[in-house]
Amino acid sequence: MARYRGAACRQCRREKLKLFLKGERCYSDKCAFERRSYAPGQHGQARLRKSSDYAIQLREKQKVRRIYGILENQFRRYFFMADRHKGVTGENLLQFLERRLDNTLYRLGFANSRNHARQLVRHNHVLVDGHKVNIPSYLVKVGEEITLKDKSQKNSAVNESISAVARRGVPSWLTADHTNYKGTVKALPVRDELTLPIQEQLIVELYSK
Repeated sequence: MARYRGAACRQCRREKLKLFLKGERCYSDKCAFERRSYAPGQHGQARLRKSSDYAIQLREKQKVRRIYGILENQFRRYFFMADRHKGVTGENLLQFLERRLDNTLYRLGFANSRNHARQLVRHNHVLVDGHKVNIPSYLVKVGEEITLKDKSQKNSAVNESISAVARRGVPSWLTADHTNYKGTVKALPVRDELTLPIQEQLIVELYSK
């Protein structure tokens, strides 16, 4: 499975926005973005020049892609799915990204980051309606129950994540039962619940050229 293997904090600095890619570290004084909020590289502190419309659209697409931790080809497939789906294309795109199993696990609070959630899914720690699912891109459906296996409930990283979930909260489209290490999808995610500053219309404009 192809994935980005570079420094996570470098991505936040490039997008000039804290993307919360490293869990609790992003809330601490160790956060690299807090110490060096300028772009990475030897020209990172150079005087900014005015960006073209294309550059602004590209940066928005890269930002969203990095938030959810997916590569270009997969992101493009999500866009075409959203474009064919009934409704507003940009909102459909974000809904598909939110419904990914790794993101859902992160939103429920069982992982401290989407990368951590992806590892849990790939290593067979997660059940969906009682069946093992080890595909991070699996799209959850309304009514499905996501559960951690018994052995995973003793995982210290999982329990630390549950203890810290109050910092970001659980979105209203999910119901979390942290005592029993399970959660339920009670509705589809809506645009208003995404707290990060995302301008999905710029992505639509970029791919529509």
